[in-house]
Parts: sequence; structure tokens; C-alpha cells
Amino acid sequence: MAPLSGCYVMQAASGQADVMARSRPIPEVLADPVTPAATRTRIELAGEARDFAIRELALPDSGSYERYADLGRPYALWNVVATPEFSLQPLRWCFPVAGCVTYRGYFSESSAQATAWKLAARGEDTAVEGVATYSTLGHFPDPLLSTMLGWRDTRLVGTIFHELAHERLYVAGDSEFNEAFASVVEVAGVRLWLAARGAEREIAAYETSKHREVEFVALLREARTGLVKLYSSELPAADKRIAKNREFGRLKFDYQLLKAGWGGYAGYDTWFARPINNARLASIATYHDCVPGLERELAAAGSLPAFYARADALAKLTRAQRRAALCGVPP
Repeated sequence: MAPLSGCYVMQAASGQADVMARSRPIPEVLADPVTPAATRTRIELAGEARDFAIRELALPDSGSYERYADLGRPYALWNVVATPEFSLQPLRWCFPVAGCVTYRGYFSESSAQATAWKLAARGEDTAVEGVATYSTLGHFPDPLLSTMLGWRDTRLVGTIFHELAHERLYVAGDSEFNEAFASVVEVAGVRLWLAARGAEREIAAYETSKHREVEFVALLREARTGLVKLYSSELPAADKRIAKNREFGRLKFDYQLLKAGWGGYAGYDTWFARPINNARLASIATYHDCVPGLERELAAAGSLPAFYARADALAKLTRAQRRAALCGVPP
């Protein structure tokens, strides 16, 4: 586990302070004549989603998404993920409130890139991923961010459900469980949201997108299985390096085969356009590995309140016990 530096803590604190300083009460933003009509429409949709989350999904009424911040940049922050050259286990950094997590967030892209370069110089696989929003876990009232407004409706609404779910339940030191819990609440919430609006066409489109996502994640999981076997072998490092690159090439080829059945959909092309490495695979795994297990918990519970109770019970287990119960996939 990597230690924190004073400089890192200072940039995190100043970055959060800047976001809060840029925020304004949403009624003020909506009443401002200089607010573009398109921005006003998206903010109103986000407000409807927040109300629905509190009323129908039993998520916290914490003051989050009652303010709006125009950040003037494409992402709220940039996460650095790193793994050893021959491992899919991400490095973990430990924080006072969040516990140990598998990424390190920066409010400056150049700072994130500088950290990634330092880690790469040590021989680590690294990835820098732009993040449009994040949760302070209820420690601050999170504002709606300008970086979220360009998304399609279901992604904007789902992200609000996802981030509020982090406020409902967060286990320090277990990124995989936390992200899976929030993702399951997000998908269940969007389905309820669409059903309540009678949006049959949107429901069909959303289910198609989720099916493609499942297939994409399964494709990466298959590649990770092969890499785990490779990395645990007795091959010399030079041979492992060659085989590793061969596996990444095979993954790109398999993606083209998968995409051929999607009727022209190319939404994951941008992911494959960048060089693939262990860190990028680990980043996806953090969000998806424990989702099937928690989906089974939701199905068994039959309702979101009952699911929350089951998740609360799982939160009391050790991280190893939760992974054994929920995340039966490669590391």
C-alpha cells in the first residue's frame, strides 16, 4: 500500500474547495437569464432524478445536487491506476476517510500524468482516466457538475443514483464492493425511473446498452483469466512480456468479432483506441467484478429496501469474506 504525501493531500483539499466555491444554488442558476436553455433543461432533469432517488429509491436526502458548479473543464478529476508489470492487482492508496482504494485522484490532469510517469518509470503499468463526477460520501453536499450534463438521460440519471448510493453505504477499503453496490442501485433505479415514465422505447434502448456492457465486461474478464495464468507461470520475464502483448492483441481481435454482432454500434471503440495494459483492465474490474453477486442479492431481496439490509449485513464481513461471497472472478 502506497503512503500519502502532504502535497497530495493539499491538492485534494484545494481542488475540493475550488469545486465548492464554483457552485451556486440551483434555483439561482435556473433563474439566471444567462443560463443557456440546454443547460437549464439538463439541470431540471437532474433535479427530477434527485427527487426520485429520495422518494422512490430510499437514498439519502443529504443536500447533494442542490447546487450546480460549472468547472470549465472536461472532467472533474483524473484518477491514476497502477499495477505491477505482471499482475492484475492494482496498487492501493490509503486515505483518512475513504480507507484504501485502487486509484489516486487529482484535480489537475498534469499532476495525474506526472504521477503516472513516475510509476511507469518504476516499471508499473499505469492508466490515467478522466472522471466526470465523484462522491464525497456525504461529508460535503456534492454539487451537480457541468461535466455531467452532456450525457444521455439514462446516464445522467443513473449517475446521480450511483453517487447517492455511495452516501447510503460505503465500506472503507473495499472499492470493488462499493462500486458494485452503487452500480446495482444505479441500474435498478434507472429501470424504475423509466418504468414510472412509461418510456418503452427508452427502456428497450437501455436494456440493449446494458446487454452490450455485460458482453464487453465478459470479454475483458476472459482476457484477464488468460493473463492470470500467464503471470503465475514459470516463464522468464522476457517471454512473459511477449505473451502479454500477444494477449492484448488477441483481446482487440476478439472485440472486433464481438462488435460484428452489434449492428454497427461502436461505443467501445474509444476504449480500445488507447493502449491496453494491466492497469486499464484492473480499472474496469473494480467497477464490475462484484456486480453479479450483488445482483443475485437484489433478486433474492425482491426490493431495494430489503437489498439495502442484505448489503448492510455484507458490509459487516471482512473484505475477504465479501469477495468470496460475491466476486468469484479473477483478481
